[in-house]
Amino acid sequence: MSSDPNRFSFDLDRAIRDQVTEKLDKAPLWPLTKDVGPKESGIYALYHKKKLVYVGKASRETTKSERTLRTRLNEHVGKISGRQNITLDEMECKFLTFDSEWWVFAAEYVLIAYYKPEWNGSGYGSKVPGAGRPGIKVSLWNQMYPPRDGAPVVEVEEEEEEVTPPGPPPIMGLPGGP
Repeated sequence: MSSDPNRFSFDLDRAIRDQVTEKLDKAPLWPLTKDVGPKESGIYALYHKKKLVYVGKASRETTKSERTLRTRLNEHVGKISGRQNITLDEMECKFLTFDSEWWVFAAEYVLIAYYKPEWNGSGYGSKVPGAGRPGIKVSLWNQMYPPRDGAPVVEVEEEEEEVTPPGPPPIMGLPGGP
């Protein structure tokens, strides 16, 4: 940080975080059920027993799979319903949609950095390459919530390898902006 009293450095991360967390906090909680959420891009938060445990995104225009919030939340319904030690009755979700695909990526990033949800990074939501092979460890999430006997294991894919982040949104008054 500069000691120059005339220098101003805009903290875009903080500005995004403050606005997105405020909006998410005010968004209604919905039961995590099939077909909850709109057929749009956006971010979502999963709550287990009223505690925020996972933040994810659905980006229809920038991924090969063209997943929407409804598609992503349906994937989570399928995964959780086939697990022990957890039920869909314990789960709720919130979601936000955005005018620009770019904001979806920015919002997910700041929400994960701010809230540090325990399921992000636990193995929930990801397909572990080589899972089931010798030497591959079972994820923390799979240890806490193992598959039910006879239930199909529904993995919720992360979209990192498919993502093509859009450029930043146009800014009013600048070349290329509105």
